[in-house]
Amino acid sequence: MTTRVRAKFRVSSIEDFGPSKQIKMGAVYAPDANGEDAGFTKATPWGELKMTVDNPAAAIQFEAGKSYYLDFSEAD
Repeated sequence: MTTRVRAKFRVSSIEDFGPSKQIKMGAVYAPDANGEDAGFTKATPWGELKMTVDNPAAAIQFEAGKSYYLDFSEAD
């Protein structure tokens, strides 16, 4: 299968645990949105992701309130 699914998630919080950070995200939802967000609202009206990141260089890539794309494709 070569199909890819793309979702758009917004960081709702980042919790600092010293050497690691817990990053919580929710699916972009804006019922009155226009443009790109309207498409993601229709396709993914609800969802959440919670991950703990131990790599400081990776953790600093995320900022509360900003949105990020999640791309899903089948792993071998």
